[in-house]
Amino acid sequence: MRLVATLAVALLLATGAAAQDDDPIITVEPPVQQPEPGQGSVVRSPVLTIDPEQMFSQSLYGQRMADELQAETEALAAENRRITEELETEERALTERRRTMSPEDFRAEAEAFDERVQEIRRTQDAKERALGQTLQEGQDQFLLAIRPLLGQLMAARGAAVILDRRDVILGVGAIDVTAEAVQLIDSELGTGEEAPVAEE
Repeated sequence: MRLVATLAVALLLATGAAAQDDDPIITVEPPVQQPEPGQGSVVRSPVLTIDPEQMFSQSLYGQRMADELQAETEALAAENRRITEELETEERALTERRRTMSPEDFRAEAEAFDERVQEIRRTQDAKERALGQTLQEGQDQFLLAIRPLLGQLMAARGAAVILDRRDVILGVGAIDVTAEAVQLIDSELGTGEEAPVAEE
């Protein structure tokens, strides 16, 4: 499931809105209410946009998760290389011993070796899938954790909805709150290590 799709669900929950259908939202934003003189620089608009992937990758929370996943991925890759080298050494040794073995004994050892290789492959593949699941669960938790913060941005801007910036046909840069969201997430959640576990 894409990060964007999960964000869409989170935002709908935050605003209490219900999706009308599964078609992508194509919209042209209504005129943005520019601040009156002396009212500050915050632009108020019923529609805001955000880049979910950029928000995740640029926040301290998302960067910490990406670093952890990268470390685990590199560790798994190193483990795979070590296992491959060990299996190649064992295979060469079995090939060299073949001259001193009966065909039946060699066939039995070769089949046992092949079975063990397949089992190792299944185990390592499962570890790789687990890493992907860890990332997905982390992204889901991230979206739940930031939902109240996005609600704050909506209230401050007088907005009724936040859309994925990439789904908007035409708009003005002033309604994009990605950078503002990143600052708020960093300020309130930091790296997310001590953030309370959000519930759906």
